[in-house]
Amino acid sequence: MKKIIAFFLLTFAFFPNTYAQCAMCKAVVESGDAELAQGLNNGIVYLMAFPYLLIGGLFYFIYRYKTKKKN
Repeated sequence: MKKIIAFFLLTFAFFPNTYAQCAMCKAVVESGDAELAQGLNNGIVYLMAFPYLLIGGLFYFIYRYKTKKKN
């Protein structure tokens, strides 16, 4: 497990800086409309949250299944 964590930490440490938006979204944000930029950032966070919730729920049910199986 330690090797896997070390692998991911080293992998992410050597990635160059990347941008979260596509070229068109970046151009719209750079146009200067603060409300539009805030909406874009909220949309990114909204889309990013659901995969984490699904994976968290999956691990919760696996944990519950394994603890119930031990008893």
